[in-house]
Amino acid sequence: MKRILPTLIAVALLSGCAPAPGSSTRQESGPSTTRERTSAPTPVLPTGAPHDVVGTVVRFSSDRTSVDVTVDQDTPAVREFLSVLPLELVVEEFNGKEKIAYLPRELDAAETPGSDPEDGDLIYFTPWGNLGFFYDATGIGYTDQTLHIGTFTAGREELALLETGAVTVAVVEE
Repeated sequence: MKRILPTLIAVALLSGCAPAPGSSTRQESGPSTTRERTSAPTPVLPTGAPHDVVGTVVRFSSDRTSVDVTVDQDTPAVREFLSVLPLELVVEEFNGKEKIAYLPRELDAAETPGSDPEDGDLIYFTPWGNLGFFYDATGIGYTDQTLHIGTFTAGREELALLETGAVTVAVVEE
């Protein structure tokens, strides 16, 4: 009897671990939910058709002026920038060399080359997540942290007029 009782207890415990009749212990695996980021969304025209981003005009408008930037590179960071438009920003002076504005979120800088900014360049500065309108790039050299977005022709005085309040940023429809 001493041997039968432990055996019965072991059998009862092991039967509780077995699957119910008609069920399977194999787990079904579905498609992976992990996604790898390959590129930013492609901006689209109002008709829904994707378009080439080079040549896209982005307008920065305040109540006193507007500055047009022509996109001249097709990079993941530029596409991602265009995908967040339209939006409102606040523009401010920085270091006597550029006007800056912080985006609501950082852009993905992967696979986007750095640049050597010049006067008239709109850039994205990766460490701070801000845009920069360079009007005096003297002494600024190449860095992987400065990503070129496009060019503009506005001067320092016109850029200063963007500092008067909210600035609307939107793609100019053709």
